[in-house]
Amino acid sequence: MTLAAATELATATLATATNENLANLSNMLIYSAMAVYTLAFFAYIVEWLFGSRSKVARTAAALTAGPGQAKAKAKAKGPAVTVKSAGGTTVLERPEVVVRSSAGARDVPDGPGAHGGDEQGDLYGRIAVSLGVLAFLVQLGGVIARAASVQRAPWGNMYEFNITFSTVVVGVYLLLLALKKNVRWLGLFLTTTVLLDLGLAVTVLYTESAQLVPALQSYWLIIHVSTAIFCGAVFYVGAVGTLLYLFKDSYESKLAGGGKPGRFATSVLERLPASASLDKFAYRVNAAVFPLWTFTIIAGAIWAESAWGRYWGWDPKETWSFITWVAYACYLHARSTAGWKGRKAAYIALIAFGCWLFNYYGVNIFVSGKHSYSGV
Repeated sequence: MTLAAATELATATLATATNENLANLSNMLIYSAMAVYTLAFFAYIVEWLFGSRSKVARTAAALTAGPGQAKAKAKAKGPAVTVKSAGGTTVLERPEVVVRSSAGARDVPDGPGAHGGDEQGDLYGRIAVSLGVLAFLVQLGGVIARAASVQRAPWGNMYEFNITFSTVVVGVYLLLLALKKNVRWLGLFLTTTVLLDLGLAVTVLYTESAQLVPALQSYWLIIHVSTAIFCGAVFYVGAVGTLLYLFKDSYESKLAGGGKPGRFATSVLERLPASASLDKFAYRVNAAVFPLWTFTIIAGAIWAESAWGRYWGWDPKETWSFITWVAYACYLHARSTAGWKGRKAAYIALIAFGCWLFNYYGVNIFVSGKHSYSGV
């Protein structure tokens, strides 16, 4: 049998093993999820636009009053605020007072959230979250249908990785909400990037549903790649928190120095948690998932030995996975070192997440290696 004939036979065999009806159903569900995410995006926009702006002097007042007075005022107000309306009573969370990690001498309260402590804004935020839950379930159905169409884990190429990755990102966000964490400020940023990710997946990265090459047909595909996807999703959440921390810290520093930020910056940044809260959130998220990223690299090495007969060969994907590990290790060390807390550590965290992004997009698209056969 000639090489061309063997290739045609293999292609025909892979196509026969694919359930086209389920593959088409998966595509339809992914597009439907994008439509619902778009509705959620607009609901989050309305939450930010129509939420009350009457509390935007919160940080400025705290910095002007001084650390002791700000904390006393916050304690005197109590744990919650009640908003009465004709239809009943709505209880909104009262932000806690925290100490800025970078300065350590000023008490700055967390912002009231995108809804601005307003009942109407809070309603739009709840609608946005509900739409996000619906979109998540529809997208999850699309991922499951994709897996069922080929009867394997749905992350054998970059398209499948992208749709699964964004599903897990939303799942992490919804899990934090379910655990009563004050992270709804993530909603607009997360929904925007998920839409961009899915748009890239269905236009540039789309790959027809097909079986995998023999080297990828291993139970390590489920173990190694699933942990990599989950780590990436959590790293993404940490990166958003870090980026917002840098903006909020600059805003607080400008106020502390007697400056007057712009109206737009005041309206947006005053609603976010204090810089210390954002810094702490990003650190805890990255620190929690770092051991799992370590396991991901170890699992990949074990799989490499099974597939290629060696644990480590400095393949581009292996190299950049290790570089990412080193970058996050440096961040965690810097974050626990007095001289590198705050903005310096935050820059390292963003560089580390940039390494993770390049490890996936850059290595797969621009660099050739043993991982290249998984397809775009």
